[in-house]
Amino acid sequence: MKDNNTVLCGANSYTEKYYFNEQFANLPESVKEELKVMCVLFTEDIGGIFLVEFTPEGNLEFRVEAAEEDYLFDEIGSGLKVRQYRRDKRELLEALETYYRLLVLKKTE
Repeated sequence: MKDNNTVLCGANSYTEKYYFNEQFANLPESVKEELKVMCVLFTEDIGGIFLVEFTPEGNLEFRVEAAEEDYLFDEIGSGLKVRQYRRDKRELLEALETYYRLLVLKKTE
């Protein structure tokens, strides 16, 4: 975890594994599936490790990491893909932030 962020889900191209935090098991199956597709496609297209995390304030962030010796990792494509996800998945991401703030942080601002 980076800066006390809570990982929602992620994928790792090095181990070819997907991770979903069971703390969020009560999310609808369609949302879980959409997150899985996002993460796995990211690592298949770009490489490296892709994580979807909540900040302590309840904002959703994407974190991308790559091994130093990974010469196939597409750094430029990584930034483009993250921007695409933020644009194309905006409604989903905003709904997840609201879910996290209301049900996990219990903020009703």
